[in-house]
Amino acid sequence: MLALITIRPALAGNEPTAQAEPVRIMALGDSITGSPGCWRALLWQRLQAAGVTNTDFVGTLPPQGCGFTYDGENEGHGGYLATNIANQSLLPGWLAATDPDVVLMHLGTNDVWSNIAPATILAAFSTLVDQMRASNPGMRVLVAQIIPVDPPSCTECAARTVAFNAAIPAWAASKSTAASPITVVDQWTGFVPATDTGDGVHPNASGDAKIANRWFTPLVAAINGTQPTPTPTPTGTGSPSPTVGPTGSPTPTGGSGGGCTASYRVVGQWQGGFQGEIVVANGGSAASRSWTARFAFGAGQTVSQAWGGNVTQSGTAVTVSNAAWNGALAPGASTTVGFIGSWTDSNPTPTTTCTFG
Repeated sequence: MLALITIRPALAGNEPTAQAEPVRIMALGDSITGSPGCWRALLWQRLQAAGVTNTDFVGTLPPQGCGFTYDGENEGHGGYLATNIANQSLLPGWLAATDPDVVLMHLGTNDVWSNIAPATILAAFSTLVDQMRASNPGMRVLVAQIIPVDPPSCTECAARTVAFNAAIPAWAASKSTAASPITVVDQWTGFVPATDTGDGVHPNASGDAKIANRWFTPLVAAINGTQPTPTPTPTGTGSPSPTVGPTGSPTPTGGSGGGCTASYRVVGQWQGGFQGEIVVANGGSAASRSWTARFAFGAGQTVSQAWGGNVTQSGTAVTVSNAAWNGALAPGASTTVGFIGSWTDSNPTPTTTCTFG
């Protein structure tokens, strides 16, 4: 089984040379991809500047105006839901007409807006990937953790997007194969709806630039048939949408036991809800077997879901323990547990303690 590879935002290094045969690339999505979706124009432009000219962007939809001529055919269908594309078997026709080798998929925003459960959206993703592989058994699939949204008409969309993005890496890991790898691309981190969109949903010029930059490195790897260097799988964390409380670097907020340290931070916050994370690190000289972090909320906050560990709450007391796969931390190693919580009047940072088992 091919290991899942997740791409975090990064600057490109040495750019590869162009290959002899064109690689056909389909950008699949909704209005964020196609209306006008000028991140595609910027991505094509950056590929050209890097000497990666062996590409053919394909789709049944024509390019839209982005200020310069570019290869812009696409499958960015405004208003479409991933679940509807799958249920109505729309993708096979698009695939037959275009025959792509690589699919860039930024899809799911309209499903989130429609309050469709992450598991249902990801079941649709599985159907779409199966259809891609039926068209091309060697299809290389790049799946985005979608950009954050903050539309005035959907106050819950920000939290729903976090929950959806958090579920994508595990789905991709279970669906990826050596012949047809799935690469998760973090489009969420660093994207701020207040400054990177014009309406809380659709990217403006700065948003388009961020999206294009995030696609670039994993797309070049897919074009060249290689896999980027693995980095830790993101858990839906990133730039807040919008913030009304403390965010930023993790703040060490508590003690240690045998070299165990824990840091707590609020990653993103919106009215009535927030995303937090606990980073547990081994500052000792021996590997751990297990770990437990504890803290107490001071303003009535509650945890509703978590990933990367086991989180329980009794009153104000919260206990965070390792999952089966991340209890053993070598000296200097760390692991992150993310969670979604709610708050009312305030959301102060609690003091966190940590012990090794």
